Amino acid sequence: MRRKRRTIAFTWGAILLIALAGLAACTEKAPEPQAASTEQQQAGQKPAADGKEASAETRVVRDAYGEVTIPAHPKRVAAIYQEDYLLALGVTPIVQWYHPAWGKQDYLGLDVPQFDITGSMEALIAANPDLIIVDGGADAAKYEQYSKVAPTYKLPDELRNDTIGRLKKIADVLGIPEKADEAVKKYEAKMADARAKLVKAIGKETVAVIRLNVGDKPTLALFGEGNVYTGVIYKELGLQPYEAAKNQDTHVVLSEEAIPSIHADHIIIFPSNGGWDSPENQEALKILQDPLWQSVPAVKKGHVYQMDRTHWQSGAVLANMMKADDLLKTFVH
Repeated sequence: MRRKRRTIAFTWGAILLIALAGLAACTEKAPEPQAASTEQQQAGQKPAADGKEASAETRVVRDAYGEVTIPAHPKRVAAIYQEDYLLALGVTPIVQWYHPAWGKQDYLGLDVPQFDITGSMEALIAANPDLIIVDGGADAAKYEQYSKVAPTYKLPDELRNDTIGRLKKIADVLGIPEKADEAVKKYEAKMADARAKLVKAIGKETVAVIRLNVGDKPTLALFGEGNVYTGVIYKELGLQPYEAAKNQDTHVVLSEEAIPSIHADHIIIFPSNGGWDSPENQEALKILQDPLWQSVPAVKKGHVYQMDRTHWQSGAVLANMMKADDLLKTFVH
């Protein structure tokens, strides 16, 4: 009889404990989203809005090839053929792009090691970049090589002819979008002022841009109004393109028969490699003494203007502003 009472007492005790546990569970609040830890807050980390892991040191971005993890605040940047944009943003690249046949962008006046893009990666490795920026000039194989040196970001192909869009994208990648805003304001003010003066100075007179291709057999190439390097003088500076340059996005090599038919009012010309005084170019320059070239109306009138190759073969921010200065000196001052 006693054993039975103990069993009953034990059973009711167990039921009571279960009931109390259930009541506690019902009154417990639902868990709230976790806030960043004290360590995270001190480090400046923020919860990732897109589900990517957030870090004070790195972030995940999407480039032309997909997602890539890059430094949140890169300090040592190699921007292959994008050095102009870096300088416009107040950032000095750690190396300068160089090609043995084409040289480098001398107009930038950079005092940094050269990186021969046709050679090995040794010079780039020695520079110890923490971020590499490339454009369409780097194919998948080259991109892979760069990625083995440091995190590499390839600019979207659609920005190829978009100077301002490219500047803003690079600033975003570097984590300094406010610097792009400053650079754009300066650029737009410069180009608007130059446009007003140039339009007033030469009006509807047409302008052709021609490159002297130096080499074993020198040729003359007419640049189109949509050319990535020189199209800015028509689109932003308001100059009138020579008829044959209209609706042309790249450039065309002129045949000997086509040279005398160039009837632009003004001709801008620059060499493909080196400068006007380069010893290796002197033989090629003889094409400008040929009777075919001398028969061109603009040549007869003295309306041919020799320009510096290095910034006329770039469509970047500082280069375009230098082109504006060239044109103002030529047609206004």
